[in-house]
Amino acid sequence: MTGIICVNKPQEFTSFDVVASMRRCFGTKKMGHGGTLDPMATGVLPVFVGGATKAVDLVPDDSKSYRAGFRLGLVSDTQDIWGKLRSRCENGISEAEIQFALEDFRGEIMQIPPMYSALKVNGQKLCDLARRGIEVERKPRPVTISRLELASFDGTDGVLEVDCSGGTYIRTLINDIGEALGTGAIMTSLCRTKSCGFTLESCHGLEEIRGADREQLERWLIPVEAVFAELPEIPLDEVQRRMYLNGVRLDADRLMKRSGTGILSRVTFGGEFLGVGRINTDGELVPVKQFRSE
Repeated sequence: MTGIICVNKPQEFTSFDVVASMRRCFGTKKMGHGGTLDPMATGVLPVFVGGATKAVDLVPDDSKSYRAGFRLGLVSDTQDIWGKLRSRCENGISEAEIQFALEDFRGEIMQIPPMYSALKVNGQKLCDLARRGIEVERKPRPVTISRLELASFDGTDGVLEVDCSGGTYIRTLINDIGEALGTGAIMTSLCRTKSCGFTLESCHGLEEIRGADREQLERWLIPVEAVFAELPEIPLDEVQRRMYLNGVRLDADRLMKRSGTGILSRVTFGGEFLGVGRINTDGELVPVKQFRSE
């Protein structure tokens, strides 16, 4: 079987736990996922099955959406409620003050990755170093916060709605907002509501998937071309189709339709999705990745 199944990841499961469970359900080791979720987080985890795993590193939409709970007045080593508390502040903050502070965190910002993360420094995961009490310097990285809204706030606890680029740490965003307010803040919950273009409405529960038969699993699989639906299309004729599938570079001027140079595009034949390619500077359609039915 080949395709994508969207899982609503339950709390206390790692992304690897979910993939391991899917391997047993689908009877294949060929699996990948679209963006790691921490164990305490829930929500959209697209799992790529079979030949669809080739799309994991090519997904054009790497943006994510989250609904995150936070609490003001606390700072922890992990930047969330599951870590060890480092400080407490009783200063009161109004909703208007939070709204004002959020302005500085919209758009492109610089973010320092947290020590409790899977990022590697000199071959070692930061979280492994953190557990040994070692803290190393991390360089700030640019991330984009395209939407940041305060959904609710009761004077201490609140909820943020966030749309952001891939690689954004929501608990670090909340920590930094807390620093800007002068009170500190920790994340208390996290649900990913969108990933790789898929939403919670596209997801199935882990237990639901485990209880499904093979026929049902096949019906739930989303075709891999779904993640490339927004890309420009390059349709081929029969001769070009054979050449493309054999890895031959095609003269872009002879194509029925071409995209701009360097733009990732869907390559099709008669409406059938063949793969993705790019027009290079020499005016040739170069195959990037092919997707054939298995």
